[in-house]
Amino acid sequence: MLLAIDVGNTETVIGLFGDSPTSPDAAGFGRASGEHGLAYHWRMSTITERTPDEHAIMLTQLLDLEGLDLRTTVTALAISSSAPAVTTQLRRMASRWFSDLPTTILGPGTKSGMPILYDNPREVGADRIADAVGAHDLYDGALIIVDMGTATVFDVVSAKGEYLGGAIAPGVAISLEALYAHASALRSVELVAPRSVIGTSTVESIQSGVLYGFAAQVDGMIGRIREELGEATVIATGGLASLIAPFTSSVSFVEPWLTLHGLRIVHERNHSGAPR
Repeated sequence: MLLAIDVGNTETVIGLFGDSPTSPDAAGFGRASGEHGLAYHWRMSTITERTPDEHAIMLTQLLDLEGLDLRTTVTALAISSSAPAVTTQLRRMASRWFSDLPTTILGPGTKSGMPILYDNPREVGADRIADAVGAHDLYDGALIIVDMGTATVFDVVSAKGEYLGGAIAPGVAISLEALYAHASALRSVELVAPRSVIGTSTVESIQSGVLYGFAAQVDGMIGRIREELGEATVIATGGLASLIAPFTSSVSFVEPWLTLHGLRIVHERNHSGAPR
């Protein structure tokens, strides 16, 4: 089974794929349960101080919670990372503990199977490539992927399957941290839908500004991108997608494990015939 690890700036998502895309125990994606073979998934905080051995211990414990043995269950490893320090440690972990397994670390020079029409393709983050590859595999035509994490990232794929570029804006967490840091009278709130857009308390006002404000940002950016690109399917992913997407009018699908799916495809393109 392929163990896929996507390291974000705030959270790390880990997935274990079944032996086939139609694995009956798979959690699946938005379109059909079990269709894409994701058998197990976990979401952790990204901790840059973890050593290679600590990463191996964490993975061992996660699989043990499901009654799985790391050494006998995992047959391949795929990694994408937005945190260079963590990338280094995971590379060392793979070299020490998984040296006999087919391993893909998505980065410059990795064969993605998708033309990257960026001015400097090496600047495109591994997670953005994985999102684009995964979305192109799942949906036809031109695509706009909105990854809602530490940053809100918009990625655009042409109908021909080319990565065209996108846009990057501060995400919900970054914006809230800045708000609390510079407005001493405001406090942290639970992000749930307020009773109305016009908040009648400070808590509701913050909730309204965040949920409806970021939803409006997404819809506004999608509208501007469509003016240049034309009609496109919009897919939301990332840790905050399920929170923000329901308040948008432009998002058609939510794929919470899109990056892992794309990472799996990239791995298979780089290790044709290797065990998954």
